[in-house]
Amino acid sequence: MSDAAPLDFTRDLVRWSEALAAFAWTGPASTESLYERERFEEVLHVAADIKAAADEALEVRREQDHFVQEWLDSVGEGVPGYVTPKVAIGAIVGNEAGEVLLVKRPDSGIWLYPTGWADVGYSPAEVAVKEVLEETGIVCEPVQLISVVDGQRMGFTRFGMYMILFHCRAVGGALEGHPLETAGVGWFGRDDLPLATAGASWWGPMAFAAIDGTQLHAQFEPVRAPVWRGDAPSD
Repeated sequence: MSDAAPLDFTRDLVRWSEALAAFAWTGPASTESLYERERFEEVLHVAADIKAAADEALEVRREQDHFVQEWLDSVGEGVPGYVTPKVAIGAIVGNEAGEVLLVKRPDSGIWLYPTGWADVGYSPAEVAVKEVLEETGIVCEPVQLISVVDGQRMGFTRFGMYMILFHCRAVGGALEGHPLETAGVGWFGRDDLPLATAGASWWGPMAFAAIDGTQLHAQFEPVRAPVWRGDAPSD
């Protein structure tokens, strides 16, 4: 078995636990039965246990009791809603020199393109422009949509998250990193990216192709067949 196989299986466990948790989280919004709510709580305990086991393999510890209690505290009679993945917006910003704008995260020291969670009241493109300005001081305009991917499936996160990635063009401003959200900002060419740049093998080629003026078709993952291993094959 290759080294990648156990890691892929562990990521599957995390994905399955997140799906179970989402079902359990959403269920009480559609029922007033205390019996059914108890069953949903049991499902969440199982999901938390699966996730705890997977996280141990990934060397990330979770507090199962906290995970369950957080859910219980958030569920009340008449609470509407449907659990969905979080949405992150990223911006590949290029300049006239053909360089890409990167931000250094203060917590991890990792470099990455500007990114942030989607905000209510903004369109995805507006979030991209806002995040770039807030994190780097650069004013930009969206040019094209590069990709819409499942961050959990790609291995970026251990929870459900969709990443919407835009190519943007710098049109003004000056480099000035946010004092709390960044530990550094800068322009980098394709051959001088920082060593601690996250995921450059995935996004780098299409990022610099876009910066060079190539019109790209937005990337997305192919549909798995079956999506879940227990699904019966279609005729």
